[in-house]
Amino acid sequence: MFIQYPQKEAFLNYLRFEKRYSQHTVISYETDLEQFLDFLVRQYDAVSLPDVTASIVRTWLAALKQEDDLTAKSINRKISTLKSFFKFLMREGIVETTPMSVINAPKTGKRLPVYVEEKDMLTLFEQVAFPDNWKGQTEKIVLQLFYNTGMRVSELINLKTTQLDAAYCHIKVLGKGNKERIIPVSKEMTAALLHYINNKPGNSAENIFVNEKGRPLYTRQVYNIVKKNLMLVTTVNKKSPHILRHSFATHLANNGAELNAVKELLGHSSLAATQVYTHNNIERLKEVFKKAHPKA
Repeated sequence: MFIQYPQKEAFLNYLRFEKRYSQHTVISYETDLEQFLDFLVRQYDAVSLPDVTASIVRTWLAALKQEDDLTAKSINRKISTLKSFFKFLMREGIVETTPMSVINAPKTGKRLPVYVEEKDMLTLFEQVAFPDNWKGQTEKIVLQLFYNTGMRVSELINLKTTQLDAAYCHIKVLGKGNKERIIPVSKEMTAALLHYINNKPGNSAENIFVNEKGRPLYTRQVYNIVKKNLMLVTTVNKKSPHILRHSFATHLANNGAELNAVKELLGHSSLAATQVYTHNNIERLKEVFKKAHPKA
């Protein structure tokens, strides 16, 4: 497909092998790029990439917004894809300038992260009865590790036994862009993980988390575990592993953790992504003020 644009595959290989992006991220770039190149073929007779102008890009973005009713966030992702693509083309000497330099991204409203209250997390681990079998053990320790580390679902399901350093009570996590980070865990969490690993069924995979047959958990299983158990303790609309990540970060910030420390634990590349958790703290203070101050 898109034989007129062989540069597409070269760009995707650059993302895979030089930038070391995850397969999920590469697929997102590929989807956006194919949409754009298809538009060039249909509407502009496969115009050559050096002849692509900002006007052409704007026409495509406008068509997306009108036909597909995309949100500002989705439009921004597609703009980001094209910026990366044309930057790559400039590096390769295929184009001299990029039409993306004058393309402005639409503003998106910032939403505060949804999280589970501390008391509800306490209820989950102290009052919910998990089945006394391998499935129950797996559900409980998966939930505990999400909340104790704030790791992403992909990081958790790909966690290997060799990434746990029991002597120093920390886990080495391979995050986005294959960036490594060290996350400390409590002695209790370390002991629970060791017990779980030592009792894995049969000749299990090297992955820490496995099902009753000793096979690694997959993403949908983990989502179901989180959703099922959060339904027992909270009314928040979203009940996903990422909500536990938000809960981890929010509770750290609310209890005085330095923002830079939260950033490192989450594996964020910039502080800007972490600052949203201070907003949660401010909103919480506002609520306290309104309830407690006589002049509020």
